[in-house]
Amino acid sequence: MDKIWVMVRKEWAEVFKNRIVLFAVAFLPLIFTALPLVILYSTRSGGDTSALGMGDLPAQFAQVCGDLGGAECMQYYIISQFMLLFMMMPIIIPITIASYSIVGEKTTRTLEPLLATPITTGELLLGKALAAVIPALAATWGSFLIFALGGQILALTPAVTARLFAPLWLLAIFGVGPLLCVAAVSVAVMVSSRVTDPRVAEQLSSLVILPLLALFLSQTFGLILLDETLILWIGIVLLAIDAGLLYFAVQLFQRETILTRWK
Repeated sequence: MDKIWVMVRKEWAEVFKNRIVLFAVAFLPLIFTALPLVILYSTRSGGDTSALGMGDLPAQFAQVCGDLGGAECMQYYIISQFMLLFMMMPIIIPITIASYSIVGEKTTRTLEPLLATPITTGELLLGKALAAVIPALAATWGSFLIFALGGQILALTPAVTARLFAPLWLLAIFGVGPLLCVAAVSVAVMVSSRVTDPRVAEQLSSLVILPLLALFLSQTFGLILLDETLILWIGIVLLAIDAGLLYFAVQLFQRETILTRWK
């Protein structure tokens, strides 16, 4: 375990020197948190939701509101559109960190000397994975808590704020979020084992966000409704996908492959 944490601290000391990584970890969560809060505040100050009723909402969403009034249900509908933003952060942030961590060592020729140290491949991968996952989850969970607190102060009623800590949101942020992190890091490792440019690795790894973007657009246009059942199924599918991705990532990151094929 000591070797793993030494690896984590080493990774943080190196990758956070990069401005792109700093932007992803520090400023991206701020943007994703501020955007929905600004929209909520603008609707409150403009009085846009006060005269709205259940008939102004998509039929499949109105049933989710339960005992919420028309204005409260509209507020909850607005913030629900941003749930997937908080699910995108566990993908974008670790991809940025892992891409520069792995490919960066390839381009600077520092990975081969590292492999000569008494560290196993599993410890090496786990250290690099934790170095990407920990900041991503900390930023995601911190941003969500700031969003919930800010929403209560700026616009949301206690009834709507309570919905942010319902099983749907908790499962999405604290359950599916870590699974998305693992998937993102696994994809970054696999891509990094075949490319030599950190920007190319980041761009190719970012393709993993496309299914989540499809969900975001589908919910925005009212084609689907994110509820506990759908989120639970997403988590189950991600468990299976993560297992497969981790297996292939380890296979592509064998020491012999690194030393003989990474050109």
